[in-house]
Amino acid sequence: MSYSGNFKEVLNCIPVADTAEICWNKLEKTQLGSLLYKMSTIEQNPEHHGEGDVYCHTKCVCEELIKLPEYRSCSEEDKTILFLSALLHDIGKIKCTKTEDGKIVAPGHASKSALMARELLWKDFGLCGNEEKQQLRESICFLIKYHSFPPHVIKEENPEQKILRIASVGNLAKSFNLKKLCILSDADVLGRECYDKKDYLERNEYCKMIAEELGCFEKPYSFKNEFSERAYFLNKTTWREQEMFNDTWGKVIMLSGLPGTGKDTWISENYPDLPMVSLDEIRKQLKILPTDNQGKVIATAQGMAKEYLRNKQPFVWNATDITQATRTKWVSLFEQYGAAVEVVFLETEWEEQLRRNENRTASVPLNKIEDMLSKLEIPQPFESEKVRWKIT
Repeated sequence: MSYSGNFKEVLNCIPVADTAEICWNKLEKTQLGSLLYKMSTIEQNPEHHGEGDVYCHTKCVCEELIKLPEYRSCSEEDKTILFLSALLHDIGKIKCTKTEDGKIVAPGHASKSALMARELLWKDFGLCGNEEKQQLRESICFLIKYHSFPPHVIKEENPEQKILRIASVGNLAKSFNLKKLCILSDADVLGRECYDKKDYLERNEYCKMIAEELGCFEKPYSFKNEFSERAYFLNKTTWREQEMFNDTWGKVIMLSGLPGTGKDTWISENYPDLPMVSLDEIRKQLKILPTDNQGKVIATAQGMAKEYLRNKQPFVWNATDITQATRTKWVSLFEQYGAAVEVVFLETEWEEQLRRNENRTASVPLNKIEDMLSKLEIPQPFESEKVRWKIT
């Protein structure tokens, strides 16, 4: 695999041999240097992080990680994934940390860390537009997104379902699994100075035990079929082994991806005979720019979609849909009318994406695309009946 020079410099700092040590001075001279410095300026609640600032904690986590037998027994690729996940797992605290009632807190930092890591790996290190690079990037990002989950599974109202949801990510991000997630979580706990460290480690063991009992510790759980899996995650059944009767009348193909990823071309090549609801086309017809208020565009698109749904007409929904919240809203609407939904996420190389966008009649400003990338949440398997990632 050919990586950018900037990323190769980082890879050369990852300890893959059992006797290797982390050369922090070398790592700080890579393109990550400014980020690591920012982490060193973010204080943490001493009650839970007596070791010090975010960078101090991160170094402790990475040092603990490489000592774990589970890490040492990993392949070189898995060591790379785990180490980079540990290195970037708390970068969201740079933006999330604040003081409430006299205490330092960082609400939502795990999700924010995943978004920041994706943007960094995608744009600055070129991990995009190629299946292997995508797999590496997303395995890291989803480990970061869920790194706080294992010790808190005990608090979940339905821990079995939540574990199965997270495990399902491995259907798309092939190097992601709950085993790696628990390794990262163990290192995260061991890299802290706090009064409840033993309790947190015991909670991690509880998460491992449930995942192993469910058969999804090292790979996703195998449901009877995609429809039954979707029904389980929608709480239409509590029995995960049940094979549900598929009563959907047809499929809605829902696109997701940044501007310039070739959605129109992909649709014409794969679904040329299906009618399409395209937000870009609606904007053209209404003479509304992508930077204008989109209220009328959305209302028009929704009206067209409902007409197709009422007529039980399969169609393609063509929009960026870069956040899970946006996709959930539309998927819910389509499913209410009895349709099955297939979400297809498209991506391409960053430079190629910008070139395609510039050649569009109504191109999206670069700063807008960069803002969208910073908010991009890759579709996860449990968001609809079927989810695919495609490189264009």
